[in-house]
Amino acid sequence: MTQNMTIVEDVNTLMEDRKFSAVRKLLEELYPVDVAAVFSELDPRFTGPVFRLLSKETAAEAFSYMDADVQHQVIQALSDTELKQVLDEMYLDDTVDMLEELPAGIVKRILKVSSPDARGQINRLLCYQEGCAGSIMTTEFIDLKRGMTVSQAFDRIRRVGVEMETIYNCYVTDRNRCLVGVVTVRELLLNPYEARVEDLMEDHVIRVHTGDDQEQIAALFQKYDMLALPVVDSEERLVGIITIDDAVDVIQEENTEDFEKMAALSPSEEPYLKTSVWVHARKRIGWLLVLMFTAAITGGILNQFEDAIAAVPLLVSFIPMLMDTGGNCGSQSATLIIRGMALGEIRLRDVARVFFKEFRISLLVGGTLALLNGLRIWIFYHNPLIALTVAVSLLLTVVIAKSIGCMLPMAARRCGLDPALMASPLITTVVDTCSILVYFLLASKILGL
Repeated sequence: MTQNMTIVEDVNTLMEDRKFSAVRKLLEELYPVDVAAVFSELDPRFTGPVFRLLSKETAAEAFSYMDADVQHQVIQALSDTELKQVLDEMYLDDTVDMLEELPAGIVKRILKVSSPDARGQINRLLCYQEGCAGSIMTTEFIDLKRGMTVSQAFDRIRRVGVEMETIYNCYVTDRNRCLVGVVTVRELLLNPYEARVEDLMEDHVIRVHTGDDQEQIAALFQKYDMLALPVVDSEERLVGIITIDDAVDVIQEENTEDFEKMAALSPSEEPYLKTSVWVHARKRIGWLLVLMFTAAITGGILNQFEDAIAAVPLLVSFIPMLMDTGGNCGSQSATLIIRGMALGEIRLRDVARVFFKEFRISLLVGGTLALLNGLRIWIFYHNPLIALTVAVSLLLTVVIAKSIGCMLPMAARRCGLDPALMASPLITTVVDTCSILVYFLLASKILGL
């Protein structure tokens, strides 16, 4: 970050002094993603002039990495001809991602300057529902025919490959454009020129359909260590591919969404600093209200045991420890189960195994905590009945917390909800209520209150 700020300062100074060749030389030494970072901090007066100093290839790639507001600035600074040159160098999936975040007026201008073929493909990709395979795929891929020789395949790769996002995986289709196989450039390189593609291709192709969920697609990339994944329509015709860079973006997006839900936040697509205070407040207040009113149940339970508290005031001092321990235990279990389900390690049919495992863990953890706390209270307060009450309450609290922590996420998945919703805040609130109820019921029995 410090290095980027230094470069930004140098570029601003050089532009002030009109040393354009020095700016071009400085930016040529950077990777496109770093060039994009420079533009995010650059003086807006120089956005257009500096962008024009870049080579066509660097400009297009850096443009795809820029934030939507910076892209907006660049587009406004460019003429229609310059904008068309940038779009012609960009991959279609990057163009579609950009259009989804720009104002309607800018989108209209971009579609206007795009070629008829590109405009048709962009419109088709924009029609797919957000979050599905069709919305993140690119239509730029190498397709071969099974009857081709290796020599013919290389001729086609040389002819069209420069416009494709990746050429390592080549997909074999029949006369109806149905996907029948895949062959890598490595296989082609290691075989004679007269060898036929159909003899080299792998005909068992892992594929996804245009309507498949992007989270499931990211899991396939992770499971099979793939570089690209073909996308077919309902008739098994090849319509596009999803590349690993798009899969990484999906994984990051899904993880961010899960983290926000686990913290009782409504997911947001905007960066933290670029989201207004009002939007932040609106996305937080809903869950906080739910949790606040849910927590009021705990207060109601405490009111029911006012006589017990008045008779033995010492009981109150152990409430925070019981509630915190229960909440922490429940959160531990929930986090592991949610992550396990996200990675495909835990399925709904594993519910009995999960519950039995967490139950045994809770007995070990709860028994250890109960024993240590019971001894501590006996030593410090010389009251074996209170020590017994707290120890048994703690054991039951841990058992209940871990049971709730593992079952709620799986119940959410069974109901078609995101398991991340059943995370720390909600589980903590539920466990707090249960732990207080168990604690005072046991105190009433053991202490005779």
